[in-house]
Amino acid sequence: MPSQTTAAPDGSFASPVVVVGAGIVGVASALHLCRLGYPVVLVDREGPAAGASYGNGGILARCSILPVATPGLWRDAPRMLLSRDGPLFLRWAALPRLLPWLIRFMATATPARLDAAVRALAPLLLDSLDQHQALAEGTDAAPFIRPTDYVFLYRDRAAYERDCLTWTHRHAAGLTWRELEGEALRALEPDLSPMARRFGVAMPDHAVITDPGAYVEALAEAVVAAGGRFERAMVRALEPDETGVTVRTEGADLRASHVVLATGAWSDRLARPLGATVRLAAERGYHLELAAAEGGPRHPLMDAARKMVLVPMEGRLRAAGLVEFADLEAPAASGPTTVLNRGVAELFPGLRHQGTSTWMGPRPPPTDSVPVIGALPGARRVIAAYGHQHIGLTAGAATGRLVADLVAGRHPNIDLSAYRPDR
Repeated sequence: MPSQTTAAPDGSFASPVVVVGAGIVGVASALHLCRLGYPVVLVDREGPAAGASYGNGGILARCSILPVATPGLWRDAPRMLLSRDGPLFLRWAALPRLLPWLIRFMATATPARLDAAVRALAPLLLDSLDQHQALAEGTDAAPFIRPTDYVFLYRDRAAYERDCLTWTHRHAAGLTWRELEGEALRALEPDLSPMARRFGVAMPDHAVITDPGAYVEALAEAVVAAGGRFERAMVRALEPDETGVTVRTEGADLRASHVVLATGAWSDRLARPLGATVRLAAERGYHLELAAAEGGPRHPLMDAARKMVLVPMEGRLRAAGLVEFADLEAPAASGPTTVLNRGVAELFPGLRHQGTSTWMGPRPPPTDSVPVIGALPGARRVIAAYGHQHIGLTAGAATGRLVADLVAGRHPNIDLSAYRPDR
């Protein structure tokens, strides 16, 4: 029996673990806890995979070990913001509220801070395929995992060589790749425009989740099958005491032995009163889906110039990426979707499809790009698991395992100090 959960006199559990947030991190945490024998209540205001866990690029990107802010960002950000096809958008009305976060974010774009972020991110990402396969084993989620190469596209070899900082860090982390130029790139991606991109890098041991929303929903169903429970509710506050946590919701309150806080971009409002000092920004991502696409990519692609991914999924092609800074509840803009459309047309001019759909949702980026994982200073029974910026899907399975270890009083196999909520 897990040692830290309050038990009734007959040996049964008196209070469940309440997991707040049913994205990939919350659902992975809930499933790992169920497998350890904990009673679990999974709570979300909408349902499993209602936010970024639905709309992400779908790639298990073990190579994404660099932080969002890298040296040179001060030089590159204005160009990205002003470029017609740039990957960066800003709602100027939100700038006064965003400015404190942006200043701290830009201050992390130094070699020393980059090295620290890489050391923190690598343990969450490098074995992501194995972590997800173990998480999904024996569930209806397993068929959605498709191992594949992940291909980075560059305009030419010179553009690749200018990105040497990225590849130096990947090499140091043990990642491998093969260079593709001319006919080698055409053989891998025969429909790619030879005028648009002439150089590529193929990285093995990655994977695509062929339907991210359905994948997370299937994992949530596995939680219920393992004895967990799902409740749809808005959590208003967390009130810890000596024996547990009262979870205040818009309906009936819940009593928990522990709480896992995994509400992504909305985590600040619950974590801050309990001692979290890491701040999140309202950064939104967009995707464009092309139904029944033909004449497109055969592999997941990252276009390095546009910071856009193109991912073949079940029955459609998804183009995703870009960054928009805006208020959390602001409506979607048309500009990012227009840029995605132009990017697809440039790379694959012969692509045909049977209709489009779009999506926008918030990501939860800390200023240092490092997720928040660990007990909150003002409530040791509340375990933070949020702030995964652009790597939530990739790192979700590993984070869920770490969270289950913390609830169970086990010592995780990595040093968690870099992820502290009060760093």
